[in-house]
Amino acid sequence: MPVLSEHNKINCLNPEHKEGILMKRFAVLAYGLFSYAVFFATFLYSIGFIGNVIVPKSIDSIPTTTLGSALLINLALLAVFAVQHSLMARPFFKRRWTRIVHPAAERSTYVLFSSLALALLFAFWQPMGGIIWAFENSALVALAYAAYAFGWLLVLFSTCAINHFDLFGLRQSWAFFRGREPEPLRFVQPWIYRVVRHPLYVGWLFVFWATPTMTVAHLVFALATSAYILVAIQFEERDLAAAHPEYAAYKRRVPMLVPSLKKLVKPKLDAAEATR
Repeated sequence: MPVLSEHNKINCLNPEHKEGILMKRFAVLAYGLFSYAVFFATFLYSIGFIGNVIVPKSIDSIPTTTLGSALLINLALLAVFAVQHSLMARPFFKRRWTRIVHPAAERSTYVLFSSLALALLFAFWQPMGGIIWAFENSALVALAYAAYAFGWLLVLFSTCAINHFDLFGLRQSWAFFRGREPEPLRFVQPWIYRVVRHPLYVGWLFVFWATPTMTVAHLVFALATSAYILVAIQFEERDLAAAHPEYAAYKRRVPMLVPSLKKLVKPKLDAAEATR
């Protein structure tokens, strides 16, 4: 028997049913675009918030409460983000969550909730004053800002090196809009992922720590987020190993966060070994 395409299948439906399916597809796509737009706005605000530039309220704005109260509030905000960001990424949560949310919108929902958790942190973050270090040499200040910019570029580049639009839910919503199942992602190793396993997190570490002026609030933020990264990697790698049998060999071959000299000088040699 001939196999009907998704387009032909829809044309065979009654008008009411056909309209309902098309509206659902439009809704999922619109939701995906909206979630990505919220993420992108949050991403841009993050640059100003952590770097203390342009935005009306940053990590080091003028303190308005006591040090103890500020510390408790900030730790609570960081905990909310950490729990949301890790819990919603776990396979067991996704299996239950997709009983409520359409699978094509699951990733977009994760992105939206993560963005809202960050927006909550930006809105209620309490500056704490106090200076840990402050560079006065103009060359050191420029170097710190250059490292900060490098961190953001590495974050963005790392997402694009694997699949930026899948990571932020647009690939899934676009496939659903077209009436197709998104193809399963293969385990790939772009060159930057052959230098370290988590270049995205390396970028974040540069973002968190590269500053010409380290305040108490910034230090609390950097310590908490760095600790979160180290813990999150353990959960993420466990899930990756379960989904991709080849990840175990990749993990043995490629360092986690700190590149080896061999990987920096001869990344192509490692790629050749991976294909044997």
